[in-house]
This record gives sequence, C-alpha cells and structure tokens, in this order.
Amino acid sequence: MTDTRALAATALADIALRGTSLREAMERHAPRLPDPRDRALLMALLSEGARWWLRFDPALDRLLAQPLRRKEPAVHALLVLGLVQLEILGLSDYAAVAATVEATRTLKRPHLAGLVNAVLRRWQRERNERLAALDGAPPTRHAHPAWLADALARDWPDQADAVLSADNREPPLMLRANRRRTTREALVERLRLDGQAAAPHPWLVDAVVLPHSGDVTRLPGFAEGLFAVQDGAAQVAADLLDIGPGQRVLDACAAPGGKACHLLERTDLALTALDSDPARLRRIGQNLDRLGLRADLRVGDAGMPDAWWDGQPYDRILIDAPCSATGVLRRRPDVRLHRRESDIPTLATLQQRILGALWPLLKPGGKLLYATCSLLRAENEAAVQSLLANATDAHPLPFTLPAGHAAAVGWQILPGDGDLDGMYYAVLEKQQRLSTG
Repeated sequence: MTDTRALAATALADIALRGTSLREAMERHAPRLPDPRDRALLMALLSEGARWWLRFDPALDRLLAQPLRRKEPAVHALLVLGLVQLEILGLSDYAAVAATVEATRTLKRPHLAGLVNAVLRRWQRERNERLAALDGAPPTRHAHPAWLADALARDWPDQADAVLSADNREPPLMLRANRRRTTREALVERLRLDGQAAAPHPWLVDAVVLPHSGDVTRLPGFAEGLFAVQDGAAQVAADLLDIGPGQRVLDACAAPGGKACHLLERTDLALTALDSDPARLRRIGQNLDRLGLRADLRVGDAGMPDAWWDGQPYDRILIDAPCSATGVLRRRPDVRLHRRESDIPTLATLQQRILGALWPLLKPGGKLLYATCSLLRAENEAAVQSLLANATDAHPLPFTLPAGHAAAVGWQILPGDGDLDGMYYAVLEKQQRLSTG
C-alpha cells in the first residue's frame, strides 16, 4: 500500500481506536513512502487527524446511518481525514474528496467508495450548519476530552481557554545548538543559507526557532551533531539546574536524553543518565553518540535507588518525572486520545515516590530540579509540597522566567506562553545541617 491517504487512515485508526502512539505509527508506516513529500503529508494527516479526532469523529455519527467505527475502522478514520483535509489543512476539493475516495479502493473497500464520496459531498453542502453544531458543544469545539478541559478550568481558570486554543495550533520547530560543535550564530547562518527561516530565540541562549516542523534529519548539520530537537520549555532545565564543571549529576527518568545532552553540552560533568526501560536507554546512547557526548547510562527504577546507586551523593539531581504529558498536546496530539483521568492519581503517587527516594541522594548544599510536562497541580505543586512536608532540609528556591506563571511552589509554563510547550519546574536546595557540637 503506497497511497498516502490510505496509509494514514490505517495508521490513524491504530492511534485513535487501538492506542498506538503517533511516533510508533510514523516509525511503522513512513518507511513505506520513499518520497519525502509523501512522508510529510503522512505526518500532517496523522498529527491533525489525532489533534481533531474528538471534533470530527462525533460529526460522522450525524452523517452516517450506520457507524463504521467498529466494522470498518480504517474507512471511518479515512472519513475523519477527509474532513481534516477540508477544514484544517485547506487542501483542494480534489485532494480532500476525490483522492480520499480513491484511497477507499486502495483499502480494498471499493463497495464503500460511493458512501465516502456521498458523506464528504454532503459535508460540503451543509458545512456551515455542521460546523455551527460542533462549535456549540465544548468537547467538539476545542477537541479535548471533557475531564481534561474540566481539570484545566479548575487549576488554571483564567488561562484555560488560551491553553485549549494553543493546543490546537501547530507549534514551531525548536532546535538546540550543540555548543561542543558549533555556535548558535553559526547554526542559524548555515540554516538560512539552506533556505530555512531560522531565528535565534529571544531569551533561550541555545535555542533556534523554525516556523514549521519537518524532517530534521534532512537539515544541514544534523548528521554532524550540530544540533538537537528540543522545545524551548525543556531547554530551561539547563539554566535552572545551575551546573558547574566537574559536578556529579543524576538525570533520573532521562529518556530520550534531551536534557542530559544539554547539560553535557554546557560543561564537563560526571553525569549518570538513568531510565527503567533498556530500549529507551539505548536511544539516549544514540543521541549522545550523534552529539559527541558521554554519560554513565544505567537501567533502573528511580524510585528504588538501592538497586543502582553507588552510594556517592550527587551535586545536582534532575527529576523529569513520568507524567500525564498534558503540557505537550500541541506537539503530541495523540496524548489527548490516550490519557485518562484515572491515570492522574497513579502518576501523582509515582512522582511523590521518586522525589522521596532520590532526595536522600543529594549532597548538602546541592540542588534538585523537579520537572514535568504536565499542567495539573496534582502532579506539580502537590508532589513538591509532599516532599517539603516530609524533608525538613528541603528548601524551595524562588525564580521567575520570561514566560509562564508563578505556581504555589515553582513555576508553570503553559502551552503558548512565549510560544513554548507546557512545563513545570521547581528548584529545591538541600540545606546544610547545623552542627550541635
């Protein structure tokens, strides 16, 4: 199967109806498309299909006499993609209708080609009233699960609408210049010579911004390790951790290694990158190799240090905790289809366990940076406050950033703040114990 729309329909059905991640779907299906333009179209279809599934999936129930979702999941996904092409990607009628109908035949469902054509043509005739109906109900207007919209309204009442809107816009592509091999100025110039609209970020010192995502492996300098892809919100970690040469640093829950690599690009460190998944740890190793960096890679559970810790305390600890990923929906739109409200208490318990287990590994006078890509206070301030209530030597350090909002403890960047992804940060310092002798 080389029809891009048919391939996208099969992949989107896996994402929306079977729980496959967008990244896994791309890794599985993109190699079947040798033309970079077809791979780019596949990525656009899957990204926007996942982003807008909760809007257009219910719309089909009003357009079909009998739902196709269970009996013909790929054709159902193909219809969602037809609506996405018409309303989101703005493709021509031919691309959105005729080529989608042809994809039905590629899917070996020729008997449904007439139905697909009729549904899409009906949508075009009744477009205004159909869109008005979708806009009249919050879940189909903002295409977020109701539980998440409610949680945002509770935790960030003044910013919730802006967050929902930001999640539905394409984010810029952000790169991080590898200081070990180039300068940001040289990287920007090289990208511009290649025709890229690259610009330095206004306050993140290593960040380079491109307006649109694409195949980064085709950008000049990728193979040479001159840069890595990392959203600006994630690049903040290297500044907040306040590292110095020769320090002993633990990056817990480190995969895929972006923050660890950034720290090593800044200065020479004795850095341990820990992750519980051997496959994800190998990915860290690959990223380190491409960028010309070295770290001590260890497989282990961050919440059970006795199994992997050598007994020597750390100057700095970074906990990029497993979380709901509710801050990165604009970049990972499939998360809104897979995350459940029932996940949050389980994640919060895990986060508190990791914080409590790793705090004793920090030297007196050392600093721990707790980070998540969540927007939910249960995963952020609540986790830090739990540690503060139980560790009398833990002291939160105040700080501000050019984008975002002060939290009860720490700082929250919301999606769209400074055109960044959502990230939470808290910096804790271990106080020296006073001698009583």
